[in-house]
Amino acid sequence: MPLPPTLRRALVASCLAMCSTAPAKAADAPELVPPIAPGPFSAQWDTLRNYRCPEWFRDAKFGIWAHWGPQAVPEHGDWFARLMYLQGEDDYAYHLEHFGHPSQHGYREIPPLWRAEHFDPDRLMARYKAAGARYFVSMGVHHDNFDLWDSKYQPRWNAVAMGPKRDIVGLWKAAAARQGLRFGVSEHLGASFSWYATAHGSDQTGPLAGVPYDGADPAYRDLYHDDGGAASRTSGKWGVRPWYTEDRQWHQDWFNRISDLVDRYHPDLLYSDGGIPFGVVGRALVADFYNTNIAAHGGRLEAVYNLKDMQTGEFDAGVGVPDVERGGMDRIQPFVWQTDTSNGDWFYRRDDHYKTPDQVLKMLADIVSKNGNLLLNVVLKADGTPPPESDELLDELAAWMAINGEAIHDTRPWVVYGFGPTKMEGGHFKENYAFGEDDVRFTRSKDGTKLYALCLGLPTKPVRIVPLGTHAGAQDFAVHAVRYLGETEPARWSRQADALVVEPLPAYRSRHVVVLRIE
Repeated sequence: MPLPPTLRRALVASCLAMCSTAPAKAADAPELVPPIAPGPFSAQWDTLRNYRCPEWFRDAKFGIWAHWGPQAVPEHGDWFARLMYLQGEDDYAYHLEHFGHPSQHGYREIPPLWRAEHFDPDRLMARYKAAGARYFVSMGVHHDNFDLWDSKYQPRWNAVAMGPKRDIVGLWKAAAARQGLRFGVSEHLGASFSWYATAHGSDQTGPLAGVPYDGADPAYRDLYHDDGGAASRTSGKWGVRPWYTEDRQWHQDWFNRISDLVDRYHPDLLYSDGGIPFGVVGRALVADFYNTNIAAHGGRLEAVYNLKDMQTGEFDAGVGVPDVERGGMDRIQPFVWQTDTSNGDWFYRRDDHYKTPDQVLKMLADIVSKNGNLLLNVVLKADGTPPPESDELLDELAAWMAINGEAIHDTRPWVVYGFGPTKMEGGHFKENYAFGEDDVRFTRSKDGTKLYALCLGLPTKPVRIVPLGTHAGAQDFAVHAVRYLGETEPARWSRQADALVVEPLPAYRSRHVVVLRIE
């Protein structure tokens, strides 16, 4: 029987406190394993590699993420809370102009301004479902160290104590349940300790050179953490401080916070922004997440843990569902994976450049054809409303899914992902490819009776599906009918030696991506 969450937290605190006296070179020192709920998973790699992705996630294909929080307030995009403390950065100049000098007016003044006054989770969730999302992910905590729930271990800097004064994660979960969507949470806390080091610095030049920023004030240690040293204060990169191996107290704080999040909301999906943080401590949390989920589902594992191969934390593709940030894969993968991306900046930015519905739908088709899912952040303003570009995207996705959703949901990869002149290079931060009508991607129904050819453009000439030519090794694939989804009349087609040839239509109900269903 699983330990009660409160007892498990107390035992974790006790175990990790014993480790806090470890020498500075903690990478070579053993770390005690936090208590884990009984079950088949432990903090050892050999058990975690027994993970199998649940069917619901394989079927879902598309999720929407609210990568949303106080950093939407400045309307200046992602990483504002870090870059506003780096003199010379655009964010620094913006903060200076709009809020004041960071020695007196630091990021601590931003969260109380996040009111979310027009936040309507039920209305948004209904739109997300109509747009084709089968799962929804709420931000739990970003690098800015601000929790979006009534956080037991971050009692001052959370959305119930200040700002919205509402349980944002809980409201999102209730709305997702009413729409029948699976629910997930994202945690970006592991990097926070190093990421915030800039708040402990000062201007390097000018009249306030050497005057400490507000991160140096011990009254705000619970927001800005400890000073990471001169190198991390002035570097434009995060991760300079060796937080990963050396700070056992931070390992404990991370475990307590994220366990509190998981224990309160029992998400179907947990996303870490990087690899598994903090070695055995992070692996223990993942194992506990899995075992608790199994107990809650009558012995069946329904949990998904997203992790990234990004030089931050530990990574093994077999212990969860690998995630690729703003990128994709160059071929069909033998395991289920996920792309996470945003239609704009990660947090709302005024005058931003947004992905078009055309780009998003073509990305989705390419990702699903290669055994992947797409988790898409649809940008929200600080008040909880979508900007016009997000509104347009949701409307276009809903219209397209109403016609073509069967080619996405509940599908599996075919023997090839597709063909065409546009070749993707797999990996992080490689997206926005210029797909055209000569690019085709395939999916198939789970029972194998239907093949879908997703044309990444509106065909103006015959679609030549080369893998279905009778001399292409597909002689045993008997074609009985071909139809453009959403059209009332069957398509005109012929099976030739070098291709299945489908004639174009003068007009299409679908926009952006046109789908052929081949039975």
